[in-house]
Amino acid sequence: MLLIGTILFGDKSEASVHWKFLPLLSDFASIRQYSWGSACLAHLYRSLCRVSRFDCKEIDGPLTLLLCWAWMRLPYLALIPREPRSFPLANRWCNWERGDRVYRYLKLAHFWKALDDLQECQFLWVAYSVDRVDPDIIPAEIYIHSVIWSATVPLVSFECIEWHATDRFRQQFGFIQGVSHQERNLDRAHGEVLTGPKNLNWATATSHSFWVMQWTNRYNHVLTEEPMAPQ
Repeated sequence: MLLIGTILFGDKSEASVHWKFLPLLSDFASIRQYSWGSACLAHLYRSLCRVSRFDCKEIDGPLTLLLCWAWMRLPYLALIPREPRSFPLANRWCNWERGDRVYRYLKLAHFWKALDDLQECQFLWVAYSVDRVDPDIIPAEIYIHSVIWSATVPLVSFECIEWHATDRFRQQFGFIQGVSHQERNLDRAHGEVLTGPKNLNWATATSHSFWVMQWTNRYNHVLTEEPMAPQ
């Protein structure tokens, strides 16, 4: 419950965990079969969407995931020397207060300006290549289904539906970007909230069944192109 309420699906209550997660924990033998990663990513996308509104003052969701993404893709934000690697990869920054690391002394205004001045060469599209992450660090079971990392599908978690628009960021999979397709409109599904009947089975709900079916067929929606030639 601590993991769900503070790391994976934290919300602005800061002190409670929504009861909707309880049925998922009723059978501990089955919980490792759930796609926790896609659900977690759906909540992060939803949080980023809401915090972009002018009247939003706080952000919730799996912010550790967001920070780790930023550190890996934009290393100048929190640069660390090459150290013995470990998994999870975020452990590389766990002792950020130790040592003489420059970013310890930087103020918020510095990072605002750094993001404003971002150059193309400062962003790492292929952040998990062998020259950056030792091949034995990321567990093999994570790579087993890596083909679906690029699946352009809806991410579903209870009432939350967010679009995984991998076709708009092909370079992170080693593909040439080209012209993006029209962005998928989730319409009413994007504004769904937890109201109405309790114990609703979102997998069969009228508003969700269409999106769940696309997720079920995710292996049919992976990116398949010729790899991008080395620059």
